[in-house]
Amino acid sequence: MRRTAVISLIALLAIASPALTVAQETEPAAEETKPAAEEIKFAQPALISSAGQSADVKLAGMMAKRLELDAKVEIMAVPDNLDGMKTLIIVPGFSSKGLGAAGISQADEMARVIALVDAANEKGIPILMLHIGGKARRMGQSDAFNELAAKNAKYMVVVAQGNEDGFFTTISEESGTPMEVVAKIPDAMQPLEKLFE
Repeated sequence: MRRTAVISLIALLAIASPALTVAQETEPAAEETKPAAEEIKFAQPALISSAGQSADVKLAGMMAKRLELDAKVEIMAVPDNLDGMKTLIIVPGFSSKGLGAAGISQADEMARVIALVDAANEKGIPILMLHIGGKARRMGQSDAFNELAAKNAKYMVVVAQGNEDGFFTTISEESGTPMEVVAKIPDAMQPLEKLFE
């Protein structure tokens, strides 16, 4: 499978994140014994949405398209967009530029994501977190969105530069949620393909 097109887009993802954080309010739905990481599979169709309005969500959509997944990107997804969906893929990371383009505040975005996550949990739709923005989507305002997505995920795929301080490792260990760390953005395609077999 050719991945050069994905690699060429990495340079488009460098959007700086200011420093401030928002309280996390949503807790994951109660669950039974967690399956082993190798047993976890996600069903299609999948809804791909942003948590923080970074450009990473568009790249995630391109990855899904290259893998020929039955997936739809809704950057500003709301609970109604979950109708008919079997998986929710959240791509977290704050972008002030993205929020400006969407014409919303950080508080508006957080409220939207909380409502989306709550709806997915209520409907029994599993969440896959895909953090591909590296250092640019960490700390400051990003980590409130990262924590919300990670703590509600059934599985996490994280590019290594976004986990150099062990932020996602800590959440994974505390919650028991499996996590796969990949070296670079294009490498995230391999676990995605495996998870949707």
